[in-house]
Amino acid sequence: MNREPESLKKVFDDAFSAISQAREAFTPQLTPREVGTITSVATGIVKVSGLPGVGFDELVRFPGDVLGIAFNLDADEIGVVLLGEYWHLHAGDEVWRTGRVMDVVVGDAVLGRIIDPLGRPLDGKGPVAGGQRLPVERAAPHIMDRAPVTVPLQTGIKVIDALVPIGRGQRELILGDRQTGKTAIAIDTILNQRGQNVLCIYCAIGQRASSVAKAVATLQEKGAMDYTVVLVTEGNDPPGLAYIAPYAATSIAESFMEAGRDVLIVYDDLTHHARAYRELSLLLRRPPGREAFPGDIFYIHSRLLERATHLRKGLGGGSLTALPIIETEAQDISAYIPTNLISITDGQIYLSPSLFELGVLPAVDVGKSVSRVGGKAQRTAYRAVAGDLKLAYAQFEELETFARFGARLDENTRRIIEHGRRIRACLKQSEFVAVSVPAQIAVLLALTARLFDSIMLDQMTVAEHALHEAAVDIPPEVCKRLDTADKMSDEDRNIIIQIARQTLAPFQTQSEAEALS
Repeated sequence: MNREPESLKKVFDDAFSAISQAREAFTPQLTPREVGTITSVATGIVKVSGLPGVGFDELVRFPGDVLGIAFNLDADEIGVVLLGEYWHLHAGDEVWRTGRVMDVVVGDAVLGRIIDPLGRPLDGKGPVAGGQRLPVERAAPHIMDRAPVTVPLQTGIKVIDALVPIGRGQRELILGDRQTGKTAIAIDTILNQRGQNVLCIYCAIGQRASSVAKAVATLQEKGAMDYTVVLVTEGNDPPGLAYIAPYAATSIAESFMEAGRDVLIVYDDLTHHARAYRELSLLLRRPPGREAFPGDIFYIHSRLLERATHLRKGLGGGSLTALPIIETEAQDISAYIPTNLISITDGQIYLSPSLFELGVLPAVDVGKSVSRVGGKAQRTAYRAVAGDLKLAYAQFEELETFARFGARLDENTRRIIEHGRRIRACLKQSEFVAVSVPAQIAVLLALTARLFDSIMLDQMTVAEHALHEAAVDIPPEVCKRLDTADKMSDEDRNIIIQIARQTLAPFQTQSEAEALS
């Protein structure tokens, strides 16, 4: 009967001894934590006091797990840009420092995914697993880390590849009024990278949900999501998310570039980005400048686009090609933001509303479009024909305007105009229908040889399509030389022209000699 109390006493003694040892071994750790207080809340921004040690661009955390970026660092308070819904925040709520800057998940884990700038999935496929994280704001590569842009980035669009070539590592601006086909050119370019060993990032900034859904559906239908990352902010998202979106997308692209890959990034579009930054700046009481944009808007975009480059071989030789999109109003390319971006980029593709209304699609205005890299990033086969083609097209546009006045035209002028109309017809291209390099070369050579001049305009589409199909008969060794040779030989030129002549003969209404006479 006495054994049970003795056994219980032993158990209690052992437990007390264990607790005493644990208490003696425990050393309390005191971790200092700065906690601030919200003083005011506005649309997309808050003012916070009580965080004297916070750094510029540091993340701070609010109730409800909402994040913000410290933007204004004043003596008594800081201005914070919010990255989430803010309706539940009130003056007096606590704010905590995180001790880190804004970062985003990068690497192969994000390929084929649709995410927001915070890395949260929007495609219903669950969290983005694994992957490294990089800050969204990173310094651009140094000058000595860069290499010349020499490798072409084929868009599959004839007028661009021939007359406004883009190189891997280049920054080419796409601008034009609303509904002129800017996004269509960017999506076509992404679709044409299939099988080209180029990864793509499509960054939608403040776009309508329906527009983003249409673009994503096209990428999925054409099988482009296998090598594409889509980063989305919609029009109803907080302006802070729209502001960080292109920087987050660029960090994702840079992770691939630094691994030696070739990357294409599309910013659609930087008009919404500039407006989001203007909204944040005015709410934070930064002084407005021209067109109410703050004075540092140029720096905001330049530090973004300077990150696009071609790295030297010692750093892997990767490249990041940027296609920023900007929206003009009433064809005014001299407005503040368009002129800023024109001066930052390496050229621009201008889409004309007038050509769009005439049904000339893509509506690229060759006279106002330019690539400052030019032939350095173009296959030699294009260079052999592009110069003459651009001159003939420019002459045609000038004479076409003159001919509208009803003046009597001499025979030579009429031939120039008719030839120009054939060039315009050949430069038309349907959406999402990429044209291969051999087919483009065949069409361009046929144009310079004036093989289309004797074909009626209403037969041009059928004749050109027939030539596209006949381009598969170009000998493989000729196609290889078109890609690698320093100069197009007369023999290769004659082979392609002969194929074009045989293909187009059934469509010609008169002899070639009569057409050229």
